[in-house]
Amino acid sequence: MKKLFSIMAVAAIVFVGTLNANAATAQTLPTSSQALVTAATVSIIQEEPAPAAEPEKSFHQVLKERFVEGGPAFMGIVLLCLILGLAIAIERIIYLNLSTTNTQKLAQDVEDALNSGGIEAAKEVCRNTKGPVASIYYQGLDRAHEGIDIAEKAVVAYGGVQMGQLEKNVSWISLFIAVAPMLGFMGTVIGMIDAFDKIQAAGDMNPSLVAGGIKVALLTTVFGLIVAIILQVFYNYIIAKIDSIVNSMEDASITLIDMLFDYKTKNKI
Repeated sequence: MKKLFSIMAVAAIVFVGTLNANAATAQTLPTSSQALVTAATVSIIQEEPAPAAEPEKSFHQVLKERFVEGGPAFMGIVLLCLILGLAIAIERIIYLNLSTTNTQKLAQDVEDALNSGGIEAAKEVCRNTKGPVASIYYQGLDRAHEGIDIAEKAVVAYGGVQMGQLEKNVSWISLFIAVAPMLGFMGTVIGMIDAFDKIQAAGDMNPSLVAGGIKVALLTTVFGLIVAIILQVFYNYIIAKIDSIVNSMEDASITLIDMLFDYKTKNKI
């Protein structure tokens, strides 16, 4: 009997302990679920990418927007000056680079041909060589039979013709350099006049009323100056290239006259 009572008491204790454990588990489950939900939410928030920052505009995009804001009237003319000026400058640069020759080598070849084969051989060397220096040599050799003085005059005269070819259309670049900022200033003046007309019509000095007009007016001047600066760089390069070729032509002319004088002296012509 005691043994049965003891068994029943142990079973009751175990049953009560099980009930308490289940109750405790039931009370902690919501807390654990909330913790899991909270942790999952925090993880999602952390993993969610931050809103991307607005990308910075490139210089080309900013330049294009400013150009559009300047208006098509004056900005289009300024752009036309830039296009035409660059076209002429590139054409001149290509022409001048093709006109550049190794003057010392040409002079040596002409002298060797002159001593070995005479004037006709020297003329053949000049015909096979491109550039204004070779053309001047050819003209001087072609008149060599008429005398040194006549050959020298032919060289000087044809040198002037070649110089004119080198400087062809360069004046247009200088014109665009002058016109571009002048057009910009004109656009600025017209924009300022328009801004003051708005002030007069409104009867009030409101900055927001005229800020846009003034900004547009100043943009024309900025772009006009940019065009002038770009073309000025090309113009200075072209002028320096022309001066270099002209100096080579002058040195080559003196060298040719000396060669002809020596040739006639040796051959007693």
